[in-house]
Amino acid sequence: MTACPDLSQRPVDYSRLGPARGSRLLVVGGCGGIGRVLVEAAVATGLKVAVFDLPHVLDRHEPPAGVLAIPVDAADDAKVTAAFAALDRDWNGLEGLVNLAGFTNARVPMETIGPEEFDSIHSASLRSTYLVARAALPRLRAAGGGAIVHTASGLASRVLPGFAPYAAAKAGVIALTKAIAVENAPTIRANTIAPTATDTEFLRGGTGRAPTHGGERHVDANAAKLIPMGRIGVPEDMAGPILFLLGGASRFMTGQVLYVNGGGLTP
Repeated sequence: MTACPDLSQRPVDYSRLGPARGSRLLVVGGCGGIGRVLVEAAVATGLKVAVFDLPHVLDRHEPPAGVLAIPVDAADDAKVTAAFAALDRDWNGLEGLVNLAGFTNARVPMETIGPEEFDSIHSASLRSTYLVARAALPRLRAAGGGAIVHTASGLASRVLPGFAPYAAAKAGVIALTKAIAVENAPTIRANTIAPTATDTEFLRGGTGRAPTHGGERHVDANAAKLIPMGRIGVPEDMAGPILFLLGGASRFMTGQVLYVNGGGLTP
């Protein structure tokens, strides 16, 4: 029986809270609002980055030079398998995975949502998380271990009217991430970031499956008044916590939910 590695003996560079330079990071949904800022930050700090995103989104928001871009619908099992096969042609493993994929519907009561719409939201948010993580786990092990960061939402803990399928899917992401964490410790860590409403195209319908413009804005003009820090989030607020959860400074964190919301939710 192989002994588990003693990760507590690995040195920590406290001057660098994110992953070590040269670490390989896959960002699913890397062309969205948070994804673009995260990818730029990762490249600037010396990481090797690959992006999975829908083909038309990759065309609309081309990743920076040097970033490996692979088109994929993360909710499609066969396409996820093919995307990871394409990644394997350039990389023989990875040290980090961030999954930002997901979308929600217009804000309507649960009883008015049909099964197909409910399933599509769960497919993009929860099924995609499962498919990508399942494929990534052996690649993280091949690199000797690594970290996963999934994206939930404060709505998974404090549900607002009109967000039933999305809230349920994101609650599922939290539970799935906890299962991944306890099943794969200590070699692979898995945590969840739960952002507040963040000022990106997502609030107006998203950059992926839904139209970029013309969608309903999902937060009203008074939303900032409910947040102690006086504003809604911006993508730069999320990139730092994500990089922290990927790096050695968070090496004793796994199965946790990190709420980034300006104090608007304190569970």
